[in-house]
This record gives sequence, C-alpha cells and structure tokens, in this order.
Amino acid sequence: MSTASIAARSYAATPAQSVAFLGLGVMGYPMAGHLSRAGHQVTVYNRTQARARAWTAEFAGGRHAPTPREAAAGAHIVFCCVGNDADLRSVVLGPDGAFAGMQPGSIFADHTTASAEVARELYAEAQRRGLHFIDAPISGGQAGAANGQLTVMCGGDEAVFAQVAPVAQAFSRAFTYMGESGSGQLTKMVNQICVAGLVQGLAEAIAFGLRAGLDMPRVLDVIGKGAAQSWQMDNRGKTMAAGQFDFGFAVDWMRKDLGLVLAEARRNGTRLPVTALVDQFYGDIQDMGGQRWDISSLIQRLR
Repeated sequence: MSTASIAARSYAATPAQSVAFLGLGVMGYPMAGHLSRAGHQVTVYNRTQARARAWTAEFAGGRHAPTPREAAAGAHIVFCCVGNDADLRSVVLGPDGAFAGMQPGSIFADHTTASAEVARELYAEAQRRGLHFIDAPISGGQAGAANGQLTVMCGGDEAVFAQVAPVAQAFSRAFTYMGESGSGQLTKMVNQICVAGLVQGLAEAIAFGLRAGLDMPRVLDVIGKGAAQSWQMDNRGKTMAAGQFDFGFAVDWMRKDLGLVLAEARRNGTRLPVTALVDQFYGDIQDMGGQRWDISSLIQRLR
C-alpha cells in the first residue's frame, strides 16, 4: 500500500508515545501508518517479515522486530490486529509473545475481531502480569482503515480506555467505551448481525429489481434518499448490481465473524434464525469460489 493511498488527515495534539503494532494485514498496515503519521514511535511485527520491512521502508522513523516480544519491549501501548483467536493467542502468549516483553502498567489494545471468551482470558492474564488489556474490535472496512475513519468499540477498564483513546484517534473517527472486558467483542457481534441481514435484504431487492427490468442505479439513487438508506446501499448497492466484488470485506472473514456470533448466541440462549440462514448463504458463496469476494456477493446466489 502506497503512502498516497492513505488519506491525509489532521491529528489532534497528542504527545508522541512509543507504541507497537502487531499484524500488518489490509487493516493493520494503514492503522500502523496513521500512528506513525501522528508522530508516535512505532515498532511493527508481522508474521511475514517482508511485509514488515515494506512498512518500515514506507514510514520513515518506524522499525520492525522479529518477534512480538521484541516489538512490545518499551512500548506504552501495543496495538494488534490479526486473524482470529488462535492468531491472537500466538502473538500474545508464550516466550516470544507480546506479554513477555511488555513493561508493567503498559497496555495491549486488541483490534482483532475475536471471541468475547478470548478477550476475557487475555484480560485476566494481563491483570496477573501487571499489564492491561482492552478488546477493541473495529468496523469500517479497508477503506475506513486507509482513511483513518474506523469505528472502534472497546471493552475493559475505563481508565485504561481513556489512556488509549487519544493515541487511537490517529486511525479512528469513533473510539467508544462499551463496558467491561468482552463488551467490545460483543458489540462487534451486534454489528455483524445487522450487516448480515442488511446485505441479504439488499441482495434480494437488487435481484428483484434487475429481474423486473428496472434501471437499478436510478432505483438505488431514489430509495437511498428514503427509509431504505444504509451504508451498504450507499457503498455497495451499485457494485452489487454490476456484479463487482473484488474489494472490501471478504466472505471468509464474514463467515469467521458469524461463527463467533452463533457460538455466543448458543451460549447465551439468543435465537438468531436470519443470521444463521445468511451464514449458510455465505457458505454457498464459498462453494461457488467466492471465498475472497466482498460480502456483497450474496447477490450471486440469486442471479
């Protein structure tokens, strides 16, 4: 990702801090870049070292470390954005994990969409070690990360959240405290339930309109000014109608997220019939070869 692809933004006056960022995927790479642009001293770690070297070549003053432990050494806040619960444990725990390198009183802020269970587990382990842990999953997709406009929902201790928030404003438009440990992950699950239903409804509406012979870009312009308006309609409606799915949030990632949602629902006794059905529909998309298509590809089942 080039520097030019990360939109220029104004940073509020926040004292520079030594921070680390673990995980330089499509979200983490620009998030770490915004921290560097805001003047923080950033050390990065990525499982694929070539990616970390590319990041340090792009962002002057940053450096990379060969292990999470070494990246976290001396950092006041360690940010993280990896794939799932197992990935998160692998960069946090063990002799080369971040917790082993962090100083007492420092903070681990996790932006991975993971389970509430692992968030509570790592919060408790951090407390045992004299560290702090915030679960802080994000919403806004690749574009939100690139533009520094992510929505972040946080669980943990509110006083710790207050220390992270001024630094995290570098990549956030909203950084909000939701409650005790695990509350950030639970809030992200609510978000994904909403998104799943919205995308399926939009897919059915567009498929119906196309079959009826309507000019769907015009239809979307009209109904987008009324009660049907949504982020999904504004940003994915016309590309869905055009059959374009080579961007955004991948189906494989959504199935991982919905798996977390459905597991939590089984635990707390919530009935989620529509969400469970849409999860199956995403399985159909995977069977069609659309594992890396954007989640708006649900419409392909209906064509």
